Amino acid sequence: MEPRSDLPTHDVTNQPPGRGDRDLWAGDAVLRDHGADGDPSVLARYGQDLGRAAMAEAARAANRTSPELRIFDAGGRRLDEVRFDPAYHHFLDLGLSAGYASGPWSGGTHVTHAAMVYLQSQVEPGTCCPMTMTYAAIPALRDSPVAAGWLPKLTHPGYDPAIAPITAKTAATLGMAMTEKQGGSDVRANTTRAEKTADGWRLTGHKWFCSAPMSDGFLTLAQTGDGLTCFLVPRWLEDGTRNAIHLMRLKDKLGNRANASAEIEYHGARAELIGPQGRGVPTILAMVHHTRLDTAMAPAGLMRAALDHAHHWVQHRGAFGRQLIDQPLMQSLLADLVLDWEGATALGLAVSRAFDDPAQASFARIAVALAKYLNNKLAVRVISEAMEIMGGMGYVEDTPLPMLYREAPLNGIWEGSGNVICLDILRSLARDPAAGEALRVVLNAAKGHEPTYDAALRDHDARWSGPPEEAEARRFAEDTARLLTAATLLTGPAPDIAGAYCAARLDASRSHLPGSLPARIDPKPILARLRS
Repeated sequence: MEPRSDLPTHDVTNQPPGRGDRDLWAGDAVLRDHGADGDPSVLARYGQDLGRAAMAEAARAANRTSPELRIFDAGGRRLDEVRFDPAYHHFLDLGLSAGYASGPWSGGTHVTHAAMVYLQSQVEPGTCCPMTMTYAAIPALRDSPVAAGWLPKLTHPGYDPAIAPITAKTAATLGMAMTEKQGGSDVRANTTRAEKTADGWRLTGHKWFCSAPMSDGFLTLAQTGDGLTCFLVPRWLEDGTRNAIHLMRLKDKLGNRANASAEIEYHGARAELIGPQGRGVPTILAMVHHTRLDTAMAPAGLMRAALDHAHHWVQHRGAFGRQLIDQPLMQSLLADLVLDWEGATALGLAVSRAFDDPAQASFARIAVALAKYLNNKLAVRVISEAMEIMGGMGYVEDTPLPMLYREAPLNGIWEGSGNVICLDILRSLARDPAAGEALRVVLNAAKGHEPTYDAALRDHDARWSGPPEEAEARRFAEDTARLLTAATLLTGPAPDIAGAYCAARLDASRSHLPGSLPARIDPKPILARLRS
């Protein structure tokens, strides 16, 4: 048979149109519902700015051009600087000027901040790191001797990339350097030494991970005669000289490529004491507590971005005689993934509301750990499934999916990997009875809405009438976090989604692999949550 000559072979058909400009706030019903008590004017503007097609291109540039370490200048003088693509600075300017770091400490709320983390994570998550560190460092410095000089610069809504002493800058950023080679999460094994001299404290030692090494200063831990102590190490000294912080190399990371992470050494670096000697861990935990909020919220943003792109794909792509979105198996899979995303978003924002209420401090302490644990375990799976939905296109850099997939494990590692978080949950319950009581109040308040939830809560209480054994900490954390997610949804603005979540996530007799929704659940209302 002769081949037909009238069929076009190079026309582009059956391919989705380009995304163009998007509004990440107005186009996200889930964020607007669960983040309704955030500042809508801030979030609407930020969502519009981040959703522009030009910002998607900027994100590609920031990830394509790796940060470059410049140890020396042409004459052999130490620089210890990192050079970034201009897009990196553009994202920091946008976020810091909008109040990403300063907002909660300048009349805004942690809910608004958490929503900004969620929005930023959808476009370029690597640039969240220096902004999150700056946001989280502020409470650790409030009662310290350096507060008067540093807090006005850290809470200034703007970005000043100048390499200069803090007094010469309009705004500042702050990083963290805790981890050492021999200790990892066990920071009490740190060997960095602090010595008191005539002109102040000086540090000697190394840090295996220094987050955001171009920050204006770093909170760090070092040993004094009284034990592990917290210090602030400025990158520049007030006499105009560089502090003795040597950047040894940049980490060659799986993801988070726009941002630099470094190994550093202190060679008699000047430092300011933060908090009492020997109380370094409790002092720096004020920062860690707030960075954990961001690591609980960011995976929800990553999931949203992956599902948004997958949904766009299936709406405009046909196969086997039908649009992908009209195929029942695709509807079931995508709707199942939406439940994880909405649950993660609702839980993260509920935790941020607890950060805004001092009376809920005990609840916030345990809830943020539960949210961080579960949300990050879900993010890897959801993003992987979104890649599969898009087939080969989900695996190539023409789409954001590979970048999102590389980013997905990071927040589960940062600020305490899974085992560390689960052990922290057990310690919180043991050391702070108010935390367990506050958690119990929230879980009990959701009873009476869904029989599946009530049954799951009874089973949970029967299994763990007391503290779980350490070997069961992961199972306990997962079950408790799922119940907390369900409770948040059941008392929230979307009862139909809450019922579907309970049926799909709390029934121990059914498969939890994606795409196995109970037959009685209609996927269409769930899929509608992907649209505004």
